[in-house]
Order: sequence, then structure tokens, then C-alpha cells
Amino acid sequence: MDGAAAEVIKGRQPRTRRGARTRARLLDAAAAEFGEKGFHDASISGITSRAGTALGTFYTYFGSKEELFRTLVQDLSERVKERAGAALRPEMDAFATERAALESFLMFAREHKVIYRIIDEAEFVDPDSYRTHYERTARRILDRLQQGAAAGAVRADVEDVHAWAVMGMNVFLGLRFAIWSDDRPLDEVAWTASRLLRDGLRRR
Repeated sequence: MDGAAAEVIKGRQPRTRRGARTRARLLDAAAAEFGEKGFHDASISGITSRAGTALGTFYTYFGSKEELFRTLVQDLSERVKERAGAALRPEMDAFATERAALESFLMFAREHKVIYRIIDEAEFVDPDSYRTHYERTARRILDRLQQGAAAGAVRADVEDVHAWAVMGMNVFLGLRFAIWSDDRPLDEVAWTASRLLRDGLRRR
């Protein structure tokens, strides 16, 4: 995102708790509208109707449907980060950390199934947000793996290729076990993936 766009979003942050709640309702409504109809068929009036706000209220926080979509992608990305971060504990080793992060992501995706359609559509609606979402996710994974390497649990040559491979695995596990079906306990999915990582990345 360029500086001008960042300033627009920054300048529209609510100044009161009531405003924050209204903005959050609009984002939740946008997730439902975009998730159900896609970006091009979704409408601002449909979003405000879902949120229970006046049309003019929309423009207090967002300048356009495109700006709202961009903000929603950033919001979902941040919520995934926060959900994963809340599941991590200092005493976990590198592989327990990745297992907990994956399980928390899968839970979030199962609870918010629209996330995949919204993130995927961002590739065409707002490519910068799409790329930023994945680059930041891979960076967090790499940081954790490098911490594991420093602790002696993960192979010393761990690099961004490993992080992107882990992220790719996580994305498709989410698609299969959180979006397409609910037929497997998510802790089992995360445990199986963790064993795969341990076999491939542990220091020998």
C-alpha cells in the first residue's frame, strides 16, 4: 500500500468506542457481503444494511468499496496473526509452536469460512494486500523457525523456502479441513502436520 492510501485509512480510524464498534460492524458486514457475493456483486448498500447503519455512516470510515475491501483484508490478516499469537507459549519448542499456530489458524478459518474467498479475491481486487498478507505470514513463520534453530531444535540452514513451504501446507490444510469439510478434529490435523515438520526440519 502506498503512503497516501495508508494515510487515508489512518485518518478514518474512529475516535470513540461507539465509533470503533460501528466500524467493526461494517467490517463484519463486509466480510459477510463479500464472502457471499464476491467483490464485484457486493454493494455498499448491502453492507450497510447488514451492519444496520445509514449509508452516510459508511463514508465516515471508508471512502469507497475498494478501500473497505483493502481494510478488510488487512483486518482478517491481523486477526489470524492475533489468534495464532494467543495460542503460543514461551515453553513450547519450535514444533509445538507450529502445531499450536496451525491449529489456531484452522479454528479461525472454520469459524470464518469467508476468509478464503476474500483473500483469494484480493489477488485481483487489491494485489498489494494479497501479497502483503502472504509475505507477512511467511515472515512470522520464518522468525519462529529461526528461533527454533537458535534453540537447537530446528536445522541450522532453515530459510524462507522452508517458511513458504510450511505456509503453503497450512493454507491447503485449511482449505481441506476447515473450509470444504468439518470431518476431522483440528488438533489431529495439526498434530499430523507437526510430525511431518519435525521429521523434515529437526536438527540431526
